[in-house]
Order: sequence, then structure tokens, then C-alpha cells
Amino acid sequence: MSSLIPQCLVGGVGLLHFYIMALEMFMWNTPRGRKAFNLTETFAEQTKVLAANQGLYNGFLGAGLVWSLFSKSFNYELQMFFLSCVGVAGLFGAATASRKILFVQTIPAVIAMLAVNFL
Repeated sequence: MSSLIPQCLVGGVGLLHFYIMALEMFMWNTPRGRKAFNLTETFAEQTKVLAANQGLYNGFLGAGLVWSLFSKSFNYELQMFFLSCVGVAGLFGAATASRKILFVQTIPAVIAMLAVNFL
């Protein structure tokens, strides 16, 4: 039986990615979306289709993490795979877009991975 703490952390990272999906797909050019990503109104309007595509992928990460919580088999492997994807995406985003992504995506994913493995 899995410990509650790791499962809550995995679920939290999954929910975070559903929130990021919503920001990127539906709120990109709203004041909330622009503030979250430090965007000008013009840039947000020009990039909203690209952001929606990126948001879809974040939704896939969230769905995979939620799936891993309910899977009767391979739940550990699913968690490690999707948390690794989040971690790598966060590293890439921190290197190419904003260091903030390291703290928003990578560190929570790594903490969840450590909890899944050691708690």
C-alpha cells in the first residue's frame, strides 16, 4: 500500500499541470494569464495559438499523473515516467524561458519523485 504523502504530492503536481493547462489554453491573453507569464497584451495575442498547444501538453502531463494514482498496475512506473517528463520540461523551460519554471515545475516533480521512492 502506498503512503498518503507521496500520492498527495503526485496529485498536487498533476493538479498544478491542469492549472497551467488552463492558463495557457484559456487564460493566456487575460490579465491573469499575462501576469502569470509576464506577458504584454500584444505578445499574448500574437502567441495565443502556440500557448494553447503548449497547454494541451501540460494537460497530458496532468492526466498521466492522475492516471498513475488510479492505476492498478504500473502505478510506480507511470509516476516516475510522468514526473520525469515534468522535471525535464521544467529544466528546459528554466534554461530557455524563465528560471521561475525551475521552482514551479522541476522542484515539485523532484520532491514528489523522492517521496514516491523513499516514503
